[in-house]
Amino acid sequence: MSLRFVWWMAWACAASLASAEIPWAQRQSSSELLDASNRAIQNDLSQHPASFWLQEGQELWQKKPPRGGPSCQSCHGDIAQMKGVAPRYPLRAQGRLMTLEDRINWCRTEKQQEPAWPKESSPLLATSTWVSLSSRGMPIVPFAQGPEDPDWLAGQTWFFKRLGQIGLSCAQCHDERWGRKLGAAVIPQAHPTGYPLYRLEWQTMGSLQRRLRNCMNAVRAEPFAPDAPEWAQLELYMKWRARGMALETPALRP
Repeated sequence: MSLRFVWWMAWACAASLASAEIPWAQRQSSSELLDASNRAIQNDLSQHPASFWLQEGQELWQKKPPRGGPSCQSCHGDIAQMKGVAPRYPLRAQGRLMTLEDRINWCRTEKQQEPAWPKESSPLLATSTWVSLSSRGMPIVPFAQGPEDPDWLAGQTWFFKRLGQIGLSCAQCHDERWGRKLGAAVIPQAHPTGYPLYRLEWQTMGSLQRRLRNCMNAVRAEPFAPDAPEWAQLELYMKWRARGMALETPALRP
């Protein structure tokens, strides 16, 4: 069997799966599942608990790092100059697929000569949230548009792959059973429109990677390694599912 034939079969399967996505007119943000009080908090940043991370992000953007390297602002200008950046991530840069958090840490190590911030750390989430806020309300525009892109194809494969001892895929919950109840909670469509977001269950901010890791644990699957490329690939495909939807960072979720 030729490699070309194998690639064609993979492309054909991907195209078939893509055609089975949630109909465009039925897509919804998880914000639509919020009650009126929580939706009001999400929309009013003066009441939003993410305001503490936004303040930290603003300070980190403006000040020089401890070793005296350039500040984010000295390279990129006022945060308003970052409008339209967050909705395009993940994207390919420096020879690999990068999430927005990956790019921030790349700047930390390569431009500021500082150590990378740990995953889910407050400064990393704060900076990512501050950058994303400048694009709040703008449509998500993923750079990869279909199975011709190998990272998109890998992300789609993981989205439809049954995982763990329970043997569930992302698609079985979020494409096939959205709107139904799982315990007391309504199953969402899993459009990542608001990350980083503040989750009441966590009592803190968190990234999409944290939410995906929680899902993997729930189906009793071993999560990917923290720096594995699969996280960005899965995020890329999920952002493609949400293409055209408004960025809501920082969102609020139960």
